[in-house]
Amino acid sequence: VQLQASGGGLAQGGGSLRLSCAASGNRFSITSMGWYRQAPGKQRELVATISSDGSTDYAGTVKGRFTVSRDNAKNTVYLQMNNLKPEDTARYLCNVRGIDHRWTRSFDSWGQGTLVTVSS
Repeated sequence: VQLQASGGGLAQGGGSLRLSCAASGNRFSITSMGWYRQAPGKQRELVATISSDGSTDYAGTVKGRFTVSRDNAKNTVYLQMNNLKPEDTARYLCNVRGIDHRWTRSFDSWGQGTLVTVSS
């Protein structure tokens, strides 16, 4: 399963950006989709995830500002980021987990990441 992310860029503090990540491949089903981020010199951290039933989980630092959603028909996950802060600056990586029906086993795929830079 391959992932293609887009939507990063430069934003001013208080601004908004929207990330998207589309999964493609053959004969797979998705369970969980989500976003992680990694700032320079820091460990990768969870931003938000959304499961197949629509339940969501957010990092405390983004709760109330970011919204994760998914379009199951397009195998795409989105991250709407509002009221951005300089500390949100990081490379954002999408993650998709599911079942590869060609081999009847689970997969855990990562996108290449998209850079988000927030100026003060």
